[in-house]
Amino acid sequence: MEVASNQIRVQSLVQEGKTVVPPQYVQPPETRPVHGKRNERDAPSPPAIDLSSVDSVHEQLGRACREWGAFHVINHGVPVELLDEMRREGHSFFEDCTMDQKVSYACDPNSPASEGYGSRMLVASNDTVLDWRDYYDHHTLPLSRRNPSKWPHFSSNYRKVVAEYSDQMSGLAEKLLGLISESLGLPSSCIKDTVGEFYQNITVSYYPPCPQPELTLGLQSHSDMGAITLLIQDDVGGLEIITNGKYTSAPHRAITNAMSSRLSVATFHDPAKTKTIHPVFEPPKYRQVMYGDYVSSWYTKGPEGKQNVDALLL
Repeated sequence: MEVASNQIRVQSLVQEGKTVVPPQYVQPPETRPVHGKRNERDAPSPPAIDLSSVDSVHEQLGRACREWGAFHVINHGVPVELLDEMRREGHSFFEDCTMDQKVSYACDPNSPASEGYGSRMLVASNDTVLDWRDYYDHHTLPLSRRNPSKWPHFSSNYRKVVAEYSDQMSGLAEKLLGLISESLGLPSSCIKDTVGEFYQNITVSYYPPCPQPELTLGLQSHSDMGAITLLIQDDVGGLEIITNGKYTSAPHRAITNAMSSRLSVATFHDPAKTKTIHPVFEPPKYRQVMYGDYVSSWYTKGPEGKQNVDALLL
């Protein structure tokens, strides 16, 4: 089934009862996931950071950023009810709306990271294997970018929940960047001042069940390109350039399964595209870069692993 702008939606493939994954979604053997070798519950998990532990939070954060580049946050102050509502509204859009309703919010397939409903994140000229996921990207900050009329309104709460979630995530991101700055021995405002005004996107990703999960990835290996990413129940990352390699960004990917769908909500906090990003420590290990050029490289060359960050090494 092809929909607007000839884009195939992964969910539509599942709804049609496909039992064989189309070739454009099949990963090469070296990047395919290994299923059944290890129970996911036995895999090591990023450390949990308790924001209420005033005496030890800087030490905990420093260790997590050095060794993992990701961490869970507890006692963060964001209402649990809001997290549940955000997930619930995301599930409802993908599972309760018809395909025609979803496609009415389609993003521009010729513009990377355009707002709306999509399936292909990279530019069309990139021949990277496609991810087994559909998504909805919301432009939420600064407020001059926030236009709730572009968001779904099938639910009376959807737009209100996304706006409130955006505000809560922005506050938490600024708090975390302040604590991370302090853990490096820097003034609390250092990283945020380097980043400048947040350009925030909220991406709800939907990973439908896959008939051949051993051949696909829901999201290929990558490290996030912005200042900090907040992912419900998962990870926070993307700090490597600013911290001059003292703290790392964690490559991560999403795998698929044959039995059930999966949903995640990632909130990205980026600099303005005109902002020049540079290490705060001397001597620098990375060359400075205009953030817009870095974003263009990410969407054109692809996000594989940490290749875009490593390209900036001096």
